[in-house]
Amino acid sequence: MLATETHVATTSASRYLQQLCKHWSHKFAVEFTPEKGLIPFADDRTAKLEATADTLTMRIEAADAEVLARMEGVVVEHLKRFSFREDLGEIRWTRAQ
Repeated sequence: MLATETHVATTSASRYLQQLCKHWSHKFAVEFTPEKGLIPFADDRTAKLEATADTLTMRIEAADAEVLARMEGVVVEHLKRFSFREDLGEIRWTRAQ
């Protein structure tokens, strides 16, 4: 599995984590608390979220680079919908181990 990660500076990290998880819980077996979330999109792709007081960390794991890139876009698109009142700046993903 390939992995990519981003760290988004925001004091609303927990709120966004919960919104993202609740949004996808209608389709997937999502698990989450105010601090951590797991979204199993499919057998070959997942998103892991972690919230601290000032940072939302998002990690995506996927079987190949094409799916990984697509999932990065999908997750960011949804985050930006929920955070429309806040400018989160440019969200950059980096390859993770």
